[in-house]
Amino acid sequence: MGQGADKHKLSNGMVLLGERMEAVESVAFGFVLPAGAAVMPSGCCGAANVIADWIFRGAGVRDNRQLGDALDGLGLHRSAGVDSAHITIGAVLEASNLSAAIELYGDIILRARLEDGQFAPARQLAIDGVKGLDDDPRHKVMLKLREQFYPEPLGRSAAGEIGELETLKPETTKRIVAETFSPSRTIFSVAGKYDFDTVVGWMEKLFGEGKKSRAKSLTTGDRPGRYKHIQNEGTQVHIGLMMPTVRPGDKDYYNARLAVAVLSGGMSSRLFTEVREKRGLCYAVGAQYHAMKEAAGIACYAGTTPEKAQQTIDVIITEFNRLAEGISEEEIQRAKVGLKSSLIMQSESSSSRAGSIAGDYYMLGRVRTLDEIKAEIDRTSVDSVLDFLRRKKFKEFTVVTIGPREIKIG
Repeated sequence: MGQGADKHKLSNGMVLLGERMEAVESVAFGFVLPAGAAVMPSGCCGAANVIADWIFRGAGVRDNRQLGDALDGLGLHRSAGVDSAHITIGAVLEASNLSAAIELYGDIILRARLEDGQFAPARQLAIDGVKGLDDDPRHKVMLKLREQFYPEPLGRSAAGEIGELETLKPETTKRIVAETFSPSRTIFSVAGKYDFDTVVGWMEKLFGEGKKSRAKSLTTGDRPGRYKHIQNEGTQVHIGLMMPTVRPGDKDYYNARLAVAVLSGGMSSRLFTEVREKRGLCYAVGAQYHAMKEAAGIACYAGTTPEKAQQTIDVIITEFNRLAEGISEEEIQRAKVGLKSSLIMQSESSSSRAGSIAGDYYMLGRVRTLDEIKAEIDRTSVDSVLDFLRRKKFKEFTVVTIGPREIKIG
């Protein structure tokens, strides 16, 4: 997997990417459509989530039932997701069925029926998903954290807002699909067992005639504020904390990833050891790197009790700041092993590789090989990570809490 990705650009600008995986008999593919939460019109928060379901409720000559039967008949393991920039739809399946699957997805993208009678069920599923966040406060606090951390509309919730979903109309949503589903700005990726020249031929036939279109520039506003509290009378407090860091294309990207891994790379990491094990302040704590094309941050979650919430946030911030004071060689080596292990495990999944190569191309304009990523991780050191931490100090912490009372942010 060090040979690099296959790449072809259709005449209309649509980018096709692929990575062969000789050890598998399956294939995974994904269409990355430029219709994410951030590009939805004002007052339509959650529309992308509705669209991701509605387009599968009939397309081309097939109604809802017929399309579902056709997809199931190919043995597809379907996936769909919404992030700030995109709706991504795809599947994993037996390699011999790839042509038929791509043809069906061509109908879904270009000729979705978008029948009014199927809109209400799609919208209700989205509404139910938002309501369900009350039963998953860990997920909810991190969604709200991104809303608070990233400037509008970048942090806009992919799940949506109930009030805006309830007033969303079929005609408005059809217009959004017409304006955003542009093949020329779509990325298609495939990984596993396939012949790329053959795939290019299929894609040229299905998508090649579309015209080029330009993306509308996003105007971003200010960040909403440093702290948001969501009142919830209960016995738990859910804390989300985030601070800015470098984006994936930055020269310090791997130093940032290693710093996060030292903080939260396992049971011997700083946060787990200092916040949970030594002080017993919380039942769960962890940090992760999160990036968009326009901005990036390090996000941290902690679950604790009302009595320990203030001390928990204070100790977490202390540990972030203390990292620049010194890191041991053992910590760095352990972090490198952890990062490369997760990379290897992801590389064994065709769906993960299809997603990774599409994400790389969108973020960086190129696809990194696994060998390149491993070499960059190996190139980091205690000195390079500490130098990064001292030049790019952790500051401007944004915090969201869900619980019975507010906490203080220093």
